[in-house]
Amino acid sequence: MGMLKEFKEFAVKGNAIDLAVGVIIGGAFGKIVTSIIDDLIMPVVGAIIGKPDFSSLYLVLKGNVPPGTKLEEARKIADTSIFAYGNFITIAINFLLLALVIFWMVKAMNKMKKATPAEVPAPSSTDQLLMEIRDELKKR
Repeated sequence: MGMLKEFKEFAVKGNAIDLAVGVIIGGAFGKIVTSIIDDLIMPVVGAIIGKPDFSSLYLVLKGNVPPGTKLEEARKIADTSIFAYGNFITIAINFLLLALVIFWMVKAMNKMKKATPAEVPAPSSTDQLLMEIRDELKKR
């Protein structure tokens, strides 16, 4: 019975619940960012510079691969060693775009936080009285 009680305390701790909520929100946020990249940013980039897909770029280090052979086919040729750098370039570009979009989103959220300043509550009657006493003492 003691182990069940310990598990219950662990499972409903604030930290565990906060972590679970963070993971769920993070997954949803990831889908939003992926949609922004895939549906909004990449079409614009594609229209300007063409589709940035370098995944088929490679360099033959060992073996004979006919020029113009696709990467998938070149990998199937026996006794070849291929340095496939193009996929890395594509992933790096996607990472930079993703980082840029997240930066813009965080910057916009911070701007919205600053735009709505919290109202400072009026001092209580006790605070007001203490401020009046302080001001009188300063005059003397």
